[in-house]
Amino acid sequence: MNIYDQNRTPLFDALRRYVEDGTISFHVPGHKGGNGIPELRDYIGERVLSIDVNGMEDLDNICNPINVIKESQQLAARAFGADQAYYLVNGTTSGVQAMIMTVCGPGDKIIIPRNAHKSAIGGLILSGASPVYIQPEINYHSGMAMGITPERVKKAFNEHPDAKGILVLNPTYYGVFSDLKQIVEIAHSLGKPVLVDEAHGAPLGFHPELPLSAMEAGADMSAVSTHKLLGSMTQSSLLLVKQGLIDPKKVKGVLNLTQTTSASYVLMVSIELARKQMALKGKELLDKVLELSRWAREELNQVDGLYVFGDDIKGQPGCYDIDPTKIAINVRNLGISGYEAERLLRKKYRIQTELSDLFNTLALITIGDTRERVERLVYSMKEIADECRIKNVLKYSMNLPAPPEMLVSPREAFYSEKKSVLLEEAEGEISAEMIMAYPPGIPLICPGERITREVIDYVKILKKEPCQLQGTEDPEINYIKVLSRHLVLVRSDSDTGDWEGIRTARPAAPSF
Repeated sequence: MNIYDQNRTPLFDALRRYVEDGTISFHVPGHKGGNGIPELRDYIGERVLSIDVNGMEDLDNICNPINVIKESQQLAARAFGADQAYYLVNGTTSGVQAMIMTVCGPGDKIIIPRNAHKSAIGGLILSGASPVYIQPEINYHSGMAMGITPERVKKAFNEHPDAKGILVLNPTYYGVFSDLKQIVEIAHSLGKPVLVDEAHGAPLGFHPELPLSAMEAGADMSAVSTHKLLGSMTQSSLLLVKQGLIDPKKVKGVLNLTQTTSASYVLMVSIELARKQMALKGKELLDKVLELSRWAREELNQVDGLYVFGDDIKGQPGCYDIDPTKIAINVRNLGISGYEAERLLRKKYRIQTELSDLFNTLALITIGDTRERVERLVYSMKEIADECRIKNVLKYSMNLPAPPEMLVSPREAFYSEKKSVLLEEAEGEISAEMIMAYPPGIPLICPGERITREVIDYVKILKKEPCQLQGTEDPEINYIKVLSRHLVLVRSDSDTGDWEGIRTARPAAPSF
């Protein structure tokens, strides 16, 4: 038997045997195959609840897989071009945090793009590491943060030679790629590992027309959201590892700190079946996705007032390549915001896009789409454009807030004494919380950063839109937690930015 035969589904086979054997359960979960919650069973079906079981000898255990889960993960590693693969049932968030915790300990530095997902900030707090932020390039026509350049990566490592590694997005949530292969070469020349948040890059590696995946580019670890684009169930993801600079034993130890001991077999088997499908039919399925995406982009770009970026932005600062399956519809020339476009699509046409910002709404074309579904999106956007009488009028300024200054490490800020203040009166204070629009979950302010008037005003603009802001204890984002005593890390060397100790600091005077 070829253990790497991608037709194999060892976990799914074991679950089916368990059900077909008619095993009588005296173990958790307490619903006992759905008998304990008939209303749910009647709606979602008996079969899915019959495989909602817990770890046992025949079904293996995610914390120390030695049987069918181990075999299933080996098949995933082979399919995705990795040496090791680990199933995740707490989403890619847990994978991003595990990557940071594998590489960094308290006080260590790691290079991170400033448009990283909130999960990366959580990883900094959990590990005690301190970020060296790289500012992504900004495309001011779209208002989007793009990728990071190899030049900025090289500069960051030169200025912080003690950084333990770098985290890269591949791609950004809008489908923009940095030159990951060159970034890997820079980092590896210094013996530094490259960690990749590949939440929106799961199909990479399964079609020759798509950009390189993290594993193809030579990265050391990547966290991949199989649930976002490959068909597995929400919350299911993969953590992929290339051996060399990363010790798989360390990875397993980190995962066992945060991974549940009651991993959902429904989620895990959905990863297995999604892997099988992509390994055997990935190119065929993605051929259709690419065809639909090309058609949608061409049609939308013919509509007055709409713009969807494509190959035209390749080569611009921060954009080495693009993911053509992501349709970022820019509505700035309609005189409406991306949030308003999303709301119109949802309320009038029963279409829900992935995320929106002040100028764009993002639609994802995946293996689950049909021509009919994509046509409905395109024709709905044409109607919205026709009905918008205001053309070529910007509703908002294109100026994004300047990146805030970090004065305290995220972990220090998280555990410091805090007080709650009105956001409107928080200028100059050091934030103890994040504020972000979700999705995509990229923080406008992170714990340990000085709150600026620009950030406050930008949040006020977002609050006027039908956008979901989160991160603070106050659900209305009227108040924000800040440090009571402004403990900041003293920099002993202004060139390297090394931290020597802490002192008490006053908020900076407001600038006008």
